[in-house]
Formats: sequence, structure tokens, C-alpha cells
Amino acid sequence: MTDTRTSRRLSRTVSAPAALPPVGLAGLDPEWSQLVEVAESNSTGELRHGWHLLDNGPQLDALGVIAVGTILCVHGNPTWSYLWRSLLSSATDAAASGAPAWRVIAVDQLDMGFSERTGGFRPLARRVQDLGDLTDALDLAGPVITLGHDWGGVVSLGWAVDHPELLAGVMLLNTAVHQCAGVPIPAPLRLALGRGILGPATVATPAFLATTLALAHPSLSNEVKRGYRAPYLTSARRGGIGGFVADIPVALSHESRPELDRIAEGARALTVPTLLLWGPRDPIFSDRYLDDLVERMPHAQVHRFEGAGHLLAEDADYAAAALLWLGDAVSGSEAASSAAPLSLVELAETARGGSQAAWEVAGTHPLWYYLDELQCSDEIALVDMQPAAPRTVSWRLLSRRVRQIAAGLVFIGVKPGDRVSLLVPPSADLTAVLYACVRIGAIVVVADAGLGLPGLTRAVRGARPDCVIGAAPGLMAARALGWPGRKISTARFPAPMAALLSIEHTLAELTRLGQARLDAGDALPTEPAPTDAAAVLFTSGSTGPAKGVVYTHGQLSAVSNALFLQYGVGVGTGLVAGFAPFALLGPALGARSVTPDMDVTAPKTLTATAVAAAVAAIDATVVFLSPAALVNVVATAGALTPTDHAALAGVQRFLSAGAPISESLLTQAAALMPQATAHTPYGMTEGLLMADITLEGIRAAAASVSMPCRTDAAAHDDELAPSAASKPETVVPASSTSGDGETAPIAMPTATTVNPAGGVCVGASTQTTRIRISALDASGASVGELSEQPDVTGEIVVSAPHVKDHYDRLWLTERASRRGAVPGERWHRTGDVGHLDSAGRLWVEGRMPHVIVTADGVVTPVGPEQRIETLPDVARAAFIGVGPVGTQQQVAVIETVPPASRMHRASVPLAAAVRSAVGSPVAAVLVVPGLPTDIRHNSKIDRSRLSRWATGILSGGRWVKP
Repeated sequence: MTDTRTSRRLSRTVSAPAALPPVGLAGLDPEWSQLVEVAESNSTGELRHGWHLLDNGPQLDALGVIAVGTILCVHGNPTWSYLWRSLLSSATDAAASGAPAWRVIAVDQLDMGFSERTGGFRPLARRVQDLGDLTDALDLAGPVITLGHDWGGVVSLGWAVDHPELLAGVMLLNTAVHQCAGVPIPAPLRLALGRGILGPATVATPAFLATTLALAHPSLSNEVKRGYRAPYLTSARRGGIGGFVADIPVALSHESRPELDRIAEGARALTVPTLLLWGPRDPIFSDRYLDDLVERMPHAQVHRFEGAGHLLAEDADYAAAALLWLGDAVSGSEAASSAAPLSLVELAETARGGSQAAWEVAGTHPLWYYLDELQCSDEIALVDMQPAAPRTVSWRLLSRRVRQIAAGLVFIGVKPGDRVSLLVPPSADLTAVLYACVRIGAIVVVADAGLGLPGLTRAVRGARPDCVIGAAPGLMAARALGWPGRKISTARFPAPMAALLSIEHTLAELTRLGQARLDAGDALPTEPAPTDAAAVLFTSGSTGPAKGVVYTHGQLSAVSNALFLQYGVGVGTGLVAGFAPFALLGPALGARSVTPDMDVTAPKTLTATAVAAAVAAIDATVVFLSPAALVNVVATAGALTPTDHAALAGVQRFLSAGAPISESLLTQAAALMPQATAHTPYGMTEGLLMADITLEGIRAAAASVSMPCRTDAAAHDDELAPSAASKPETVVPASSTSGDGETAPIAMPTATTVNPAGGVCVGASTQTTRIRISALDASGASVGELSEQPDVTGEIVVSAPHVKDHYDRLWLTERASRRGAVPGERWHRTGDVGHLDSAGRLWVEGRMPHVIVTADGVVTPVGPEQRIETLPDVARAAFIGVGPVGTQQQVAVIETVPPASRMHRASVPLAAAVRSAVGSPVAAVLVVPGLPTDIRHNSKIDRSRLSRWATGILSGGRWVKP
């Protein structure tokens, strides 16, 4: 590394006065620029420096508005106040429209941007004092909100710590206030600090600046790059860039280390509202620096913009987020929108007097309740359907193993609130580890392999687990992709492999350690309270990046209570769970449970004989299977033996949800379990059971609209919704040409087969759930008051004790997902669109992002898709919008029967039949061999992807695969 003395020499600037930026820089209003002379504090004589800053104050004065406060923006290295141009513009526009007016002052630090080149080296403490000198010269009064990025984040926090009388809030983009001793600084900065590198990389050439600008996602335009380069066109003007890099306190002996430590510790005392906006793709300030900030300011609200990186101000609309947050703070609506329900407040207060009292107030019991109640029982708790032979685990053994692992985790340092990522396939091991974690107050992180490796990587890194407990595949992926957390394996590895995978302990070792501690009389930690966080469950990512959904202990217990009330799953129930979350809930319900022999990452591997074997293993009365698994179960039913049929005949309730499923497939599956009532629950990761309908209910709903009613709500990211795995029976044939040019029958729907409202009936709300509709306006936005009025299409909004607590580090997403109704209640916007009928049944018409806004009005996709799928030549359909919102054109994308071998426009007769079935203008009918679906469920059609694809095709692009 370059020594400090050499760094100071290389980074000295050539003296030059402050100046105004050139006119014509993209997005920069010349009226914002000001030059200010500022006296330097603690200087001998009257040393003064010229500053350049951007200030919208004069424009606010011209508007005749009074600012409610000032946002003090501090850039980092190697940017300048140009970084904040969108905030200045947005704040000024907001004030002109009548919103609260915020004065925005964005400074150019000395030796940077268009401020004075002082000719000297300015360490961190001096820069903090410089900013104070400037605000004194401006006679800045409170309230002040600081906003900083990169090393400007540290400088702005230093000012915040030193000016508590003016400070009203803190906002930060990617930055760092602490560097752990022994932990290397980020690689790009190590490289820049290398001996013989600092001067050439940062001052003599624009390499450091160019590298920083290349970190934008997507790439910056040439005009914006020109704006960032404008102050740094010559080496004489780049000394400050080198100075900032030289001032990174790598060593404890660095002159800026004490000041950095002072600011880092001072941040702990800041109790003002705080917002952290973060780009996780930052190779410099990674999520470990975000973790540090959250630990110092636990009250901070956090939003990670997936896909954004170091230049977050260019990658995401941070200005809108900042003004939204400030608007909440001024109006007080943030406090109202984030307020816990009255019952949760009561729980939190009760929890201070003991968790048992809190659980009594909650009206439920902890997830581990039956493990304590049945700890002496030799009855079956769960069965592992392993290929060699089933492994049966009693309640006695499961309860003992949970206590042993819990004690072992405590012994190795796992604390309440620590996050533990579980990369273990559904098994007895997974169940024991999960309940051990929740018992000691650790927060389990569950992201299944169905996300795919990239999605799983984003999820695990975003959750920042303290520990990872995994089987071989998960640990190998963790090693290869650099997932964080201490590593614990479910099996023993040879020493070289264990070292390669950084494995510290095995599950067997934890069990032995835990038993030793229990034998020594050590007690487990105090039980978590209902309001404590229990789990982070990731959505499927089928409608965007997977989101971490945080549940408290009370909310997870409410999930088990909802299952008990709706389906009677409880003590004595045998539960076959082809969907992992329900297998994990078995012990919480007191039910014996089994996961069939299958590859959980590929649901279609499940066979009918495997289901029958699982049913027989525990005398199951309830079976839960995913739609993707159900397809293969029906397809392999011919292999069932009389013994298998006898076992399946004992099933009383059959559930299938998680993705779309057709009425005909459900009928075929129900025929395999003739004594069972078939159900399709509707829900999502954010609320696992919202509504329910039986097969008979589906038929009754279909009869009420004279149309085959498919349960194909392509709803939330992870909904327990029903859709298309097979085709409904069709109607009157006609003759035409099929999509591949062959003569084939075409069905023309009659008036009696069309459901005017469209949608999928998912039944009535469950016993603990309330469902309301927020009507759509002409632009497709859900703005209507929450209502139970029938036949009004809008966004589906739900409330229940078992709705999630919040999204993990996604403040904007969480804020958008909440809907006020009655003070003290929590209402979740599902993102699904639909309506209630006069019988109180819910019909799902699609997803909010897939609503088509034409010049003639709003169209929801599921109804047209249903009508298209009544045609015998159509296997599946997607109905999408192409073009600008408000004038979108309707486009149908279909799979044909038989499947097409290539992508093409539909034949004229087929296109005519589709248009007739839809009953409204359809701009194009496109045929594909297969519609793209999500990874986890393999059946939810990706309409957003299809819309982008069709836009390219209809614009003259190549016929590539969607």
C-alpha cells in the first residue's frame, strides 16, 4: 500500500478558484448554481475558500412558498453536486404542485466539483469542519435533513453528529462509517491504493472516475457522463479525487481513523428519523456496510433497490423515494401507515411482563407448543420417505432433538435475533433445525431452490444470515457464490472438503454439544414473544425479484391456527405435504406429517405411487400437493396398485394451491381420493391462507356464469392460488386452418359460454380473513375506498392475523403494500385484481401489473384468456397489452393443440376465432410452442415477459423465443 506521506503528496491539488459549471450540462439548471466565500475555522489569519453549490432556494422564493426544511446533500468521490440534480428538480416541481416545499442545498466539497482547489490535503476531520463552516456561513437554520453518498455519507454524518440542534433526519445512499480491523477494504479501493497506482489511477489519468461511472446500471448516457467529467477534465483538477482515496483509513494508525471512529460511534446516538437507500450490486460498499449502519441505527428504514449498484442516484429513482419519506415525516402519515395493530401493541406491552402472558393475549400458542406437550409421546411426529426406507420420528425424539440442537446453537454463539439460513431439503433434519432456531429466538431464512441459483443467491445475500445450515448442494453453492454466514453442515465431510466449504460444525456435533449443556443444567433462552421476528420467507420471484417476507412468532402461529380452523388440521391429523411450508407447520399443529419421496426442486417428479406410499406411512387424512406435482400424479395414476388405492381412499381432505390449476385436473386428482373433499386455497407468501373453495364450489360458481370456471388466478408472487394445467371441455367445432397451416376444427363460443365479468372463483374468505376491493380508475390504479360491493373490479386487499409483518429491507415496497382502512388494522394490498360477487365469493382477474389500459377502458387478462381457452385449437393463452398505458393494444399469445413447432402469427381463421371469443378488439394473435412460466411453480404464465417480447415482434423485431 502507498504510505500516507506519499499519498498526501500525490493528491495535493493545484490552487484554483471556485467557478460556475459550464452551461448545457444534462439535467443541470444554471439557476441552481451559487458561489459562496467561507472562512475556514481554526485557521491562522483569515483563510477563506470559495465554494460552489446548487440551491433551489431562490426558485422556491419565486414560487412564493416557504420551505419546511432543508436537505443538505453531500457527494462522495469522484462525483460532485451534479449527483443530486434529480432531487433538486423533483423537490422544486413538488413545491410548485403544492406539496411540502424542501430547500435542497447540494455542495461541492473543497477540491472537488467546481469548488476551490485549495492546494492542500484535507483529511476527514477537516472535511467535516469544512461543511460546518459552510452551513455557518449560509446561516442555515433547522430543520435539516442530511443526505450523503460514498464518502459524502461519512462527512454528512459527521455534520449530523456535530449539529444535533439543527438535525431533523438522516438519509444515506451507499456509504460506510466503519471498517473492521483485519477485514480488507473493498478490492477496487485496495487496487487504487496500491504502491505506484494512486497517482496514475486517480490524478494523472481519469481512470478512477471512468471506473466509477462504469458502475451505473444501466450504462450512463454520454451526456450524463459529460456532466460528471466536467469538473475533472485535467490532472490539475483531479487532485481531490486522489486526496479522497488517500484519506481512506485502512490502518488503525491512519490520521483519519479517529475521526471515522468518532462519527461511527456518534451515529449510535442519532435518534432522528433515518432512511437508508441501497444498491446491493455495489462492489465497494456492499451489504456488510449496510448491516453495520443498521446495527448502529436500528430505527432506520431501509430499502434495497435490487439491480442497483454504487451509483444508486443514477440507477434508481432515489429522489421520489426521498420525497415520499419526507412527506410522510411532515404529514405524520408514516407513523400511521406503519403503526402496528392495537392487538400487536398490546402484545408488545404484555411481552415485557413475560412471554407466556403475551401468548395468552395473542389467543394462540408458540410454534413449539406441541413439542413440549408431546415430549413424552412415542406417537409418530413425522416420517422421512427416504429412497432406502422410511425414517419414522416420534414426538419424543423430535422434541429431544429440537432441544439438543437449540442448546448447541446457543453454545456456539447463536443469539436471539441472529439470522439462520436453512439450505436443507424437507426432512426430519430441516424440521428439527427450524424449530430449534425459532425456540431460541433466531430468525430462520427460507428461500427454496425453486428460485434458481441467481435468485437464491440474491435472496441469501439480501437476508445477510449470520449462519448457514445446509446439506451438501447448498453449502457448495454458498462456497462458490460467496454467500455470507458461518457454515454448519447436516452431514460429516472429509476434513479437506469441510475446510474448503468453511464448515465449522456439523448437526451431529451441535446435537452432542447441546446435550452436554443440557446435562450440565444449562437452560434454553427465554421464549420469544409473539411480536419477535421469527422467519424471513422469500416469495417465488415469479413477478419480479424475490422479496423477503418477515413474519413474527405470533403471525406464524396465526397461520397454523387458520389451517386448524379452516381444515381441522390438528392433533391426530396425518398430513402429506408435497409443499414444504406445510410439512414444516405439521409440528406446530400437533399433526403427524410426511413429505413424499420427490425432488422438491422439481415438483413434477412426484408420482401417484409416492403419494400413496406417503399416505400409508402415517394414515394420512389430509393431502396437500402443488399443481405442478399434481399433473404428474394424475399422469402416473395407472401405476397405482389396489393397496395404493385403498390407502388413498382414507384421505378426507385434498388441497392443491400455489399456482394455477384447472377444474378438470382437480376432478381427476379428486377421483384418486374418492372420499376426500377437494379444496383450492388462495393466498400468497404474505398471507398463506386468504380464501378457499371446494371442487363443488368451483362447479357451482361456473354454473352461475354459464362458463367452465378454471381456478387460474395467476396472482401474487407466491399465492396459494389455483390455473391452467389442463384444458376445460370445449364447445361447438368449426373448420379452419390451425396455427401450423393444417386444417383443424375451430370452436366459436356461444353467448351462453361467456362470463361477462371474467376471472377465477377462489371462494369465500377464510374464518380469520377479511377481503375488500379497491376499485380501479381509468388509468388502472386502485384508488377506490375499500369495499365489499359486488361486481366492482379492483385490487384485492386483505386483512388477517396471519398476514406478514413487513418486507425485509424493502421500505418502499412495504409502504406501497399497506392500505389504511380502520386505525389499528393492517390491510395488505395483494397486487391481484378481481371482484366479489353477490354471494361474497372472490373472483381473481389477474395481476395489477398485467391490467391492460386501452383507449376504451381497463381490461383485466384472465377473462379473455378463459374465453380464448374454450377454443379446441387452444391449449393455453396469455392476454397482454402492448404500447403506452392509456392506448395499449390487446394481444393474445397462445399455445395450440397440437403444439406449434415454431413462433408465428396465427392463421386468419384461428385469429378470427380468438377475436370472436374475446369480444373486443385484438391487435394481434401470436402462436408460440410454449408460454414462459415461473421457475418455482412451472405454471404461472409470465405476462410481463410476453408483453416485452410481443412489443419487439410487433415492432419488426426477430421472432426470438419469448
